[in-house]
Amino acid sequence: MAITAAMVKELRESTGAGMMECKKALTETNGDMDAAVEYLRKNGIMKAEKKASRIAAEGLTRIAVKDDKTAAVVEVNSETDFVAQNEKFQAFVEAVATQAVNSDAADLDSFMAEKWNLDESKTVNEALVEITAVISEKISIRRFEKVVASNGIVVPYVHGGGRISVIVEATTDVVNDEIKDAVKNVAMQVAALNPKFVSSDEISEEYRNHEKEILLAQAMKENEELPENKRKPQEIIEKMLIGRLNKEFKEICLNDQVYVKAEDGKQSVGQYLAQVGKANGANLSIKRFVRFETGEGIEKKNENFAEEVAKQAAGLN
Repeated sequence: MAITAAMVKELRESTGAGMMECKKALTETNGDMDAAVEYLRKNGIMKAEKKASRIAAEGLTRIAVKDDKTAAVVEVNSETDFVAQNEKFQAFVEAVATQAVNSDAADLDSFMAEKWNLDESKTVNEALVEITAVISEKISIRRFEKVVASNGIVVPYVHGGGRISVIVEATTDVVNDEIKDAVKNVAMQVAALNPKFVSSDEISEEYRNHEKEILLAQAMKENEELPENKRKPQEIIEKMLIGRLNKEFKEICLNDQVYVKAEDGKQSVGQYLAQVGKANGANLSIKRFVRFETGEGIEKKNENFAEEVAKQAAGLN
């Protein structure tokens, strides 16, 4: 039986399932609408689609490494942090990371449409729908990034059981255990201190001007709160801003940050890398880093489960 767009639309409206899932269900059941609904229910697709509007801000990050030159990091979200302890969920996240390190997808839509590495009869998106039904929570593949070193190595670091994952790409003409350990130490620093840039050369004029504007507004407000005889002229305040800006940029630029393991508490990350490189006869530097933290930037829903249960018991829901 030919499956028409009208049939797909009717099934989609009655079940809330995705268009492709509805078409597949109708094809499998030869256009029988009731049987198609049962098909969706049996495959857990309706159950998964009903969770689509929920907020998934917990979960895990993971890294898959193919060799010293190729790595990929992914973030897979769930609704609650309990799911992160679920072995099936963890296995799924590992599989997504493996998919990413072998993928040539340029964006998430293309990635989701790829054949699933564990079963090529389904797509990544279909595998996601299945695990959502199994876990009974909304599961979301939020993002991925693949790093391929052109002239050096990539080194991964996973912190907090997957709460934060970092890949650092280093440029080096010598590769040995000491070089790798040094880059891993820097990856740990990225995880802990969350820099925005590798060096100050990467800071755009737009960003500099934006930060200067904010600091100037803060300084002007502080100045206005002083007694009139102690207030400074604006030109003096603007000169003082130079010091504040330099301090801020040192905190957000990896090379300028104080290396957390420095014995003297003064050595910068850039100086540490130069020291290790010199000791190994290498030109060692950081080209870029990627840092994923679970749920960053997602507005989390605050739920009071005790209150919810109380309301249900009182018949208010």
